[in-house]
Amino acid sequence: MSHAGPDAEAAAAPGGSDGQSKRWWRESGLVTRIAFAAIAVAIGLAIVFGVLFLAIVSLHQRSLDARRSQQVIATANRLQTFVIDLETGARGFALTREERYLDPWRKAQALYPGATATLVDLTKDNATQHSRALEIKSEIETYFTYYSVPLVDFLRRNPAEAPSVATDARGRGQVEAIRNQFDRFLATETTLSAARNERASATTHNSLIVGGIGLGAALLLIVVGAVYVSRAVARPVRLTAAAAARIAGGDLSERLDTDGPGEVGQLERTFNTMAASLERTVADLEERNRTLVESEQVKSELVSNVSHELRTPLASVLGFSSLMLDREIPPEEMKRYLEVIRSEARRLASLLNDLLDLQRVEQEALDLRSEEVDLNELLSTQVTLYSAQSDLHTLEFHPTEETLAVRGDRDRLAQVFGNLLSNAIKYSPDGGVVDVTATLIGDEAWIWVRDEGLGIPGGHQEQIFTKFFRGDVGRELGIAGTGLGLVLARQIIEAHGGQIGFESESGRGSTFWLQLPASGSSDATGQEPSLAAARDDAKSRDGV
Repeated sequence: MSHAGPDAEAAAAPGGSDGQSKRWWRESGLVTRIAFAAIAVAIGLAIVFGVLFLAIVSLHQRSLDARRSQQVIATANRLQTFVIDLETGARGFALTREERYLDPWRKAQALYPGATATLVDLTKDNATQHSRALEIKSEIETYFTYYSVPLVDFLRRNPAEAPSVATDARGRGQVEAIRNQFDRFLATETTLSAARNERASATTHNSLIVGGIGLGAALLLIVVGAVYVSRAVARPVRLTAAAAARIAGGDLSERLDTDGPGEVGQLERTFNTMAASLERTVADLEERNRTLVESEQVKSELVSNVSHELRTPLASVLGFSSLMLDREIPPEEMKRYLEVIRSEARRLASLLNDLLDLQRVEQEALDLRSEEVDLNELLSTQVTLYSAQSDLHTLEFHPTEETLAVRGDRDRLAQVFGNLLSNAIKYSPDGGVVDVTATLIGDEAWIWVRDEGLGIPGGHQEQIFTKFFRGDVGRELGIAGTGLGLVLARQIIEAHGGQIGFESESGRGSTFWLQLPASGSSDATGQEPSLAAARDDAKSRDGV
């Protein structure tokens, strides 16, 4: 066995400390890593924005200096104009002796004190220009107080002396001296303005460079921080999300590596536990979920459709009954109201009966008897019954010559035929012929019901056997119905081992047909009507 000396232990110490630091960083939590990254980015951005702030302040100051020079020049030019107005106004009055020539003089008298004060104030940052501004102010006040005002007063008192005064060069000499001072002042200020503009341009250029560099540095810091967060945090989260998506897609064997940092590693371990538990119970959960979805869908659809179909007849019953209670109504009109209420009540009763039948069908609780049914006799009875319902329609029945018998429930088959005849009459509002034909083809009984009515638009034909579907035409024309008759008819016919369908063209009538196994055929022998079989056939047809 070998023993390491003190020197070896000292050499190993830094490496051990470095290993502990790496291990601490690897085991650090998600919040710690994000905090370190955020602090680093924040420090970098603070430095960048500090530099940008200083550059903006400097640019602002240079802009103020350049603008002040422009203001000084503009104020000096305006003040010089006032001096000229004082001199020309007085001289014009001396030549013409008319008071209106003193208008520019009076205006300059009122405005020049403010202009001189502004000029003195604007030049405080430059001692030389400030001194010259004070001298200009003093000269103007001297000229105005001791020459211009006394001259105007003298001319008003001694108008005869005006020609000699007009040619006097003393006032003009003072004005020229003032204007020379203005020239020196403006020349110096123009030089200062050019220098300030040049400095402002240089500062603008430098600020743009600093801004560009700062923006680039900020973007670089953000990109570096984003890359780090992506590698340290987002990548494990993306892998977890991808694994979750694969599990959602049905691959319940998906598992994650558990070497993520801190909370991420805990998430990965929890995810694996959850996936294992989900895999063990998925079959039972899927079955329960399927049952629940079907139940909720049926419930939602039923509540929505029933509330819609009940609203109109209930509104009619409530409205007409309120009228009868609140008003004195003649007997004839009251009878008409009662007929409406009775019609709507029958509509409600029909809807409730259809709903009960539909519920029994869906719960396979509808009792279907099996007996020998003569379709020729049953169809003849239904045609006779519905012929009395409309004077505008002619119902014609063409029975087959041979016996046309099927095994089934006579009352339910009568319900189907009655629904087809009722629809043929209702959807032929202008009247016409309703043709009913029965025949035996092979070992199958076929029945056709043709009308000359409105027909079914192409866009509605796929929904004709959908619960509560009535189409736009029926609602627009106010044709009564629940939208359940054809649904029940299809269920009943399919429960008897048959089929039902139609052919129609908008505006040219409809032909509904149905086919049933005839008595004595191989399909009908020993076969009882079955709602379960009908439901299985419907699911197979719909691709379920």
